[in-house]
Amino acid sequence: MDTTKILSAILFLGVTANASAQIYIPDTRHVNIGVVYPVSSNGRQAQAYTNCFSLNLLAGLSNAETGLSLAGLSNIIFDSASGVQIAGLSNHIAHRATGVQIAGLANSAGCNTGTQVAGFGNFVPGNSRGVQVAGFANVTGGNGSVQVAGFGNLSGCSSGVQVSGFINKARNVNTQVGGFINVAKKVKGVQIAGFINIADSSDYPIAVLNFVRNGEKALGVTTDETLTTLLSFRSGGRKLYGIAGLGYNHKGERELAAWEAGLGAHLVSTQRFRLNVEAAEVGLTDFKHGDWMKSSLRVLPVYRLGHRVELFAGPSFNYVHAKNGQGEDIVGHYLWSDRNSRSYHGLFFGVTGGIQVGL
Repeated sequence: MDTTKILSAILFLGVTANASAQIYIPDTRHVNIGVVYPVSSNGRQAQAYTNCFSLNLLAGLSNAETGLSLAGLSNIIFDSASGVQIAGLSNHIAHRATGVQIAGLANSAGCNTGTQVAGFGNFVPGNSRGVQVAGFANVTGGNGSVQVAGFGNLSGCSSGVQVSGFINKARNVNTQVGGFINVAKKVKGVQIAGFINIADSSDYPIAVLNFVRNGEKALGVTTDETLTTLLSFRSGGRKLYGIAGLGYNHKGERELAAWEAGLGAHLVSTQRFRLNVEAAEVGLTDFKHGDWMKSSLRVLPVYRLGHRVELFAGPSFNYVHAKNGQGEDIVGHYLWSDRNSRSYHGLFFGVTGGIQVGL
């Protein structure tokens, strides 16, 4: 046997061995039908294929997907996906997801620029610049678009919108809407929370309590035309602030515990003078005979004594609703009122004033 034939035989055997160890499938129009790996039309080499359509009764494996992928339980993709993946349980994409993933439980991807919808959670350790909707939580390394979750959204760096039933947390964010609490570093837009906002910088926080490092916090004593006296905490940013207060009223026949919650805005702010507008709810109760509720719109001129102390007083327009005669003798004159045996309503003008000290 001459040298040429020997070299040709060695080369043929080497190529054959390499082909059997790794198959490269360049055709992105491949179709895969199966039950679960490796019982499918792609067999044991399924992870090497790029498919335009996949249908697996239980779970399927592939290198990439460019079209529609359907699985009873899971789609597992080792590289990227640009089509639509729908799974009864989960979709797992190792690298980039640019299409749509819909899963009964969870979606995961290295990074995402598409849309993810999951019954429980979406998890992206890299950047996510698409839309994420989850029944429980969305967790990303960075987000640039929209996150909506039943419980919480967590993002390493977000410039988009976060909406959740309980908590949102991000570094830099445009808008946060949380059922209970929002946490961020810098907020460009609005923070809306059922109870607490926390941020380094946030000009438009809307919550009862707002802890903004570059904002304002003040503790004060206020009273109004009904002689309801409250210890009030005002906290917020340069434009908006929240109000929370506790106190009592002793004007009526019986002493009543009082509480206050509201939202205020700095319309005008100079070194010595401010003009604030507040919308607040004040409640009175003896914990036995029902509640007395007053909804107020206040216009409060403020005079500053130095850097910390502020004096304020101004008119208010009020709507009162109460049951079982609670606090009916507190207000003497109404612009309009309606009474029956079980409740009464009324409109009247009042006045609110007080003093507060910056913290």
